[in-house]
Amino acid sequence: MKKGIITFTSFLLISFASFLLLVSCKSNYLNSNKSPVLLDITKEKDSSAFVNLRNYSSDFVFDMKYATADNFLNKKVYPCDECFLRVKTVKALLEANKSFIEKGFKIKLYDCYRPRAIQKKMWKIVPDANFVANPKIGSIHNRGGAVDISLVDSVGNELNMGTKFDFFGKEASHNFLELSEEILKNRKLLKDIMLQHNFKSFDTEWWHYNLNGSNKDEVSNQKWRCLD
Repeated sequence: MKKGIITFTSFLLISFASFLLLVSCKSNYLNSNKSPVLLDITKEKDSSAFVNLRNYSSDFVFDMKYATADNFLNKKVYPCDECFLRVKTVKALLEANKSFIEKGFKIKLYDCYRPRAIQKKMWKIVPDANFVANPKIGSIHNRGGAVDISLVDSVGNELNMGTKFDFFGKEASHNFLELSEEILKNRKLLKDIMLQHNFKSFDTEWWHYNLNGSNKDEVSNQKWRCLD
């Protein structure tokens, strides 16, 4: 009888441990399913939680470069073209986009959150800290607080920013002023409004913006499940 009790108890313990492992595995994944109805970001209480931007607005243009081979790596490294960010980053980005929309523009997104595993993959392809952040240190992209963006006008035409996204030359810098008046005006518009909404620019890349304080967040390796 005691043997039976011990066996049953062991079964319960193993079952419970398996359940915890399953929950733990699931929690390491972000669901890419889009809500049929847009959600209200103000109802999200955990500012550090990761959420899918598409669930909270239809007013962005998505061109997620690393979900294609159209990038400086010349290789697809994302499983699908999702834009996950921390709640606090999404809140600030939504407000910034409202300001752009009032002026007749919208944010176009090239990159958002990037799991550390993908950062390692990118580092393996291009192990150069001038182009790719070392995964041992991690970037703000790995912390869910960075976005790579541009602007489009009311009919979807991308504004001329002087270089393509991920152009690694001096012409991509905010400090490079040997550009046309139109380009300088477009970059200034992007930078001014992003800075007004708690983002910080990155000197050498006109497209890169970090949410202030995001460097204090931990590097994350959450992955997203893609729709079939």
